Amino acid sequence: MRVDIITLFPEICRVPLGESIIGRAQQTGALDLRIHNLRDWTTDRHHVVDDAPFGGGQGMVMKAEPIFGAVESLRTKESKVVLMTPQGCPFRQPLAREYATKPHLIIVCGHYEGIDHRVVEHLIDEEISIGDYVLTNGAIAAVVFVDAVVRLLSGVLGDDQSAADDSFTRGLLEAPHYTRPAEFRGWKVPEILLSGNHAEIAAWRKREGERRTRENRPDLLP
Repeated sequence: MRVDIITLFPEICRVPLGESIIGRAQQTGALDLRIHNLRDWTTDRHHVVDDAPFGGGQGMVMKAEPIFGAVESLRTKESKVVLMTPQGCPFRQPLAREYATKPHLIIVCGHYEGIDHRVVEHLIDEEISIGDYVLTNGAIAAVVFVDAVVRLLSGVLGDDQSAADDSFTRGLLEAPHYTRPAEFRGWKVPEILLSGNHAEIAAWRKREGERRTRENRPDLLP
């Protein structure tokens, strides 16, 4: 998969996406990540990317020209262009799986008060929100989006079953996990996990996943 991120703050994306699993995905060739500074597509001497909003109001609005220039220079017939914005479609695990099937993603990171809406109307394929809150800029959201999508690519996690067992994959949260020691400060690991009976362990994990979903995320239940 190739991913192009267009942002005013490349280092916000470059540093976290260069570490751990996503960093290794780039080393193995599973991910071709390219991070671009939007100012490279400005044409004035001061590299201006924003201006005051028509109609008045607070804040500044990102200009359409550099965003169109950046996306049009990177886009191919296989590209899917995504805008990170709190006004977008809620980003959930099924959507991450869908995006993991795309060969090329171009991610535009919003900033300031927003972007010229002509970008949304005529350039963007889909607006994505990672939650009902507002961040200082879309580069942070882009890191979350890329991490969630790329980890689903075959071979990136080492064991593809890891992604299949994730929370939300089957509509429920995961069951609790434990590791050594079997007893810590008097708190013992559930005996079923030490039994070696894989069928009973699977049944226990299913029950516990349902219990944790009822307690923490009842909105996920039918």
